[in-house]
Amino acid sequence: MTIALLALLGFVAGVYLRPVAAAFEADPADTRAEARRAARAALVAPVPAWPPLVELGTAAVVALIAWRAAEPYLLALVFAGIAGTLLALIDWRTYRLPDVITLPAAAITALLLIPTGQVVAGLIGAAALAAFYGVLWFVRPEAMGLGDVKLALLIGLVAGSLGWQAWMIAGVGGQVLGALYGIGLMVVKKRDKKTDIPFGPFMLLGALGAICLT
Repeated sequence: MTIALLALLGFVAGVYLRPVAAAFEADPADTRAEARRAARAALVAPVPAWPPLVELGTAAVVALIAWRAAEPYLLALVFAGIAGTLLALIDWRTYRLPDVITLPAAAITALLLIPTGQVVAGLIGAAALAAFYGVLWFVRPEAMGLGDVKLALLIGLVAGSLGWQAWMIAGVGGQVLGALYGIGLMVVKKRDKKTDIPFGPFMLLGALGAICLT
């Protein structure tokens, strides 16, 4: 019953995520104006689009989290899952991860993790994963953006609070999924080695996998 109710919550959240994600642009002239547009979009009562892929996808993410998460973690992980879905939508469309979503999402998730007693472990995991991605960005800035490094804070926070096995799965899983997607595109000749791909969605899928597998 709880899973069904939270899946419904995810569907409703997805109705709002669609217009909020659409407010972000690939190269905004004014990021503050962009943030205001996104805030206004969140205050308007939208209706589900057809086909409701975003809505169903958000519902599926929340249902998976509700299925696997222990009760003390449930609120924090559901929030992180919805925020992560929004970030994945934005990155897929615009190839960027706006700070106005990424950083507050990490901060709010940290607060929601306090009742679990694992927030310190989460913060250590966030710092460690962000440092790892920071090194990757420093070595190959053309292959990874700073937005991915900041997203690693949210992912490392969630995964670190669940244990180091989850942290490893999240960190390695995102890399593997992104690499497989890039290789697949090269196989079908839709990209070469220099073509950018949005890496955030694969990082977030790795984090979802960590939640489901631990």
